[in-house]
Amino acid sequence: MRLGYNTNGFTSHRLRDALEVIARLGFKSVALTLDAGARAIGAWLAEHDLVPVVETGARFLLDPWRKHWPTLLSPRREDRERRIDFLRRAIGIAGLLGAEVVSLWSGAAEADEPAELLDERLAEGLGMLARDAAAHGVVLGFEPEPGMHIGDLVGFRRIRDRVGEPGLRLTLDVGHAHMTEESAPAAIRRCAREIVNVHLEGMRRDRHEHLLPGEGDLDLAAVVSALREIDYRGPANLELSRHGHVAVEAARRAIEFFRPLGLP
Repeated sequence: MRLGYNTNGFTSHRLRDALEVIARLGFKSVALTLDAGARAIGAWLAEHDLVPVVETGARFLLDPWRKHWPTLLSPRREDRERRIDFLRRAIGIAGLLGAEVVSLWSGAAEADEPAELLDERLAEGLGMLARDAAAHGVVLGFEPEPGMHIGDLVGFRRIRDRVGEPGLRLTLDVGHAHMTEESAPAAIRRCAREIVNVHLEGMRRDRHEHLLPGEGDLDLAAVVSALREIDYRGPANLELSRHGHVAVEAARRAIEFFRPLGLP
């Protein structure tokens, strides 16, 4: 697998500087969250042997007042179309950068609406995006996230089956799986054929808070072992978006944690 870091943990750095730090520390992949300004860097990524993933979890990119809004669940079609337009742009950027995966999620419901209606809106948007991604040689990595409409692997399978597109695959955040599944290693083994992107961090089972590796009660050594067991060879990026004020030290501590486990 390709151990890497997400640029959303370097929000106080210019993008090129963040990539320089990530590469020089020894990481082998990078997750580019588009609000960090990812443009025209494909050749530089290849030169530094960094495999890119395009992440779309920018908190206030589409609306400066409301976090993660609008979504594919929004009641008004014009709002959903704003999200779809952004995700289509992300797919196009992924194609230009040579990234194989665009990672995305459902978002949370804005009102008390039936789950069936929310599933219908989500599946409609994901179906269009999966077909667009296929045309660009890209797959979608759908991330279940606690607190969102699709928060666990049961929900992922439900929406995947409803969409029915082979290009809709799984981004597995091991901290989320630690909270919502029997265990993160068990989730990895159970979803081996669906995983195209992995997020790593420390986590406590009872609190959705991304921690430095080794903090919390998630056994990351067991996670790495399970990823090796399924012969996972894709990106596995640290997701530490709340550590931007100590980005270099957080990234250094993260890679030092994983080196005794044989990574990167």
